[in-house]
Amino acid sequence: MVESRYHRVVLKLSGEAFADVSVGFGIDAAVVQRIAEEVAAARAELGVEIAVVVGGGNIFRGMSGATRGMDRARADYMGMLATVINALALQDALEAVGQPTRVQTAISMAQVAEPYIPLRAIRHLEKGRVVVFAAGTGNPYFTTDTTAALRAAEVGAEAILKGTHSGVDGVYSADPRIDPDAVKLPEVSHFEVINRGLKVMDSTAITFCMDNELPIIVFDVTAPGNIHRALVGEPIGTLVSSGEAS
Repeated sequence: MVESRYHRVVLKLSGEAFADVSVGFGIDAAVVQRIAEEVAAARAELGVEIAVVVGGGNIFRGMSGATRGMDRARADYMGMLATVINALALQDALEAVGQPTRVQTAISMAQVAEPYIPLRAIRHLEKGRVVVFAAGTGNPYFTTDTTAALRAAEVGAEAILKGTHSGVDGVYSADPRIDPDAVKLPEVSHFEVINRGLKVMDSTAITFCMDNELPIIVFDVTAPGNIHRALVGEPIGTLVSSGEAS
């Protein structure tokens, strides 16, 4: 019987992964349903405890607002609210396939979600529920990548599953969409990611993961079945870990 390599993980999904590919924004219900089915199947078949951090770039991205002259902090708060919309959409899809789910937000909004309380989140995970963390860290100037790293440490996750959506199935020596000579790296260290400026997560998140020895599995979440493959350790993407690159 195939088993998960990890007991508890945080799955990081960008908002763009939810977007309607024909227009590049909004929420594609079919995509959200497929991701929900895969998460629910992994929970049921592998017994792994799964928390999810969602971005909001398919609705509003704080940095984009700031570059157009908006106040950066206000733009970031708008982006946090966008992540709540995505979290509720994912919760609805998960519940529809029979997977009990709780949304916890870093910004209090009691009518739609629980406040983020680490011990309560851990208890939900232990009860077999999926927990979706929304509204980032609750603070401007931090990305949802940093949120994923922080929440993973707080709830005792053993790894972060970083799902990509742009057709790039791991970490490369350069952007493979631009450089035809880019080489896929099956394994790389946190330090090398920082030192070489590789595009995995923002530098704050990578440094946090390095300091707390949190491995990151970078893989293409748009390919059906890849969440299961990542959990059981199939070599489908790139492992970023504290050790030296192989």
